[in-house]
Amino acid sequence: MPWNQDDDGKPKPTGDRGPWGGPGGNRNNGSGNRPPDLDELINKGRDQLKSLLPNGGKVGWLIPLAAFAAFWAYNSIYQVQPDERGMVLRLGAYNRTVAPGLHFAAWPVDRMEVLPVAAENQTSLGDTGDEGMMLTGDQNLLDIKFKVLWKIADPQKFLFNVSEQQRMVQTVSESAMREIIGRTPATEALTTGRLLIQNQVTEIIQRTLDEYNAGVQITGLAFEGVPPPQVQDAFEDVQRAQQDQQRSINGAEQYAKQKTRNAEGDAAKRVEDAKGYAAQMTATAKGEAQRFDQIYTEYAKAKDVTRTRLYLETMEKVLAASNKVILEPGKSGSGVVPYLPLPAITQGSAN
Repeated sequence: MPWNQDDDGKPKPTGDRGPWGGPGGNRNNGSGNRPPDLDELINKGRDQLKSLLPNGGKVGWLIPLAAFAAFWAYNSIYQVQPDERGMVLRLGAYNRTVAPGLHFAAWPVDRMEVLPVAAENQTSLGDTGDEGMMLTGDQNLLDIKFKVLWKIADPQKFLFNVSEQQRMVQTVSESAMREIIGRTPATEALTTGRLLIQNQVTEIIQRTLDEYNAGVQITGLAFEGVPPPQVQDAFEDVQRAQQDQQRSINGAEQYAKQKTRNAEGDAAKRVEDAKGYAAQMTATAKGEAQRFDQIYTEYAKAKDVTRTRLYLETMEKVLAASNKVILEPGKSGSGVVPYLPLPAITQGSAN
């Protein structure tokens, strides 16, 4: 709606005022359709502002100064959180590192860069396209997806020694992973060698970043590798064959261990029997030696009696184990005396 019309669309009376505070239609040679003069509005606004200021606007220059001071203070005061560190740059060069808290850096000479040193950053590879395709040590292809977790260890090195830090960590991580995968067989990378690969890649990444003085600390790495769909069936066949081979090896090792345990047990038994026999023979020999010493002592006291006793005991042992024929001596003897083999009968009845 034009400013010089009322709500019904009719022209306003001549005495009505326009939207800029002037008469509605008697300015500019009596034309009511032309807007008010802009210079007049500016002068009127300046006069109203002077009327609001103390002393008629004589100290009005303080307002721009106060506004500039507020703007300067706003750009010079920084709040550093507990998990952050502040880097004060003076004319673009490093000046100092500040701890968490409220700090002042005189803008525009000083400027502060705040870095989240406690935050854990993540760099991923292999999530899109074929960027994760890597050639293994046995000339196979694997689709590797991995994530690298890292923190800012040295804010000064991180800010000044390298640019595009996220991209740099990703490039170094990809190079390290390709190096390790390139000398590792595919089956080992998919099964038993995962932990070793993870440790080796982490070590290479950290060593490379330290050589660049990047101020980055690697806190973790996780990866997974799968064969491409085109060779998935062949990989599964190889894994099944390896499992069968490992099962056969385990069975052979178990059989060998069982036989070894049996042989060791038999050998230990023979050793113990030999030790027992040796102890028995030693004890017997010692007993016989002691008995001989005792007999010799008695023999020295009474040689005839001891000699006779030894003879009788020896004959008793000899005759007890042999068949006996008794001959009656003398001319009046009848020759062979009938002998009843009582020991033989006794032995037969015992059997």
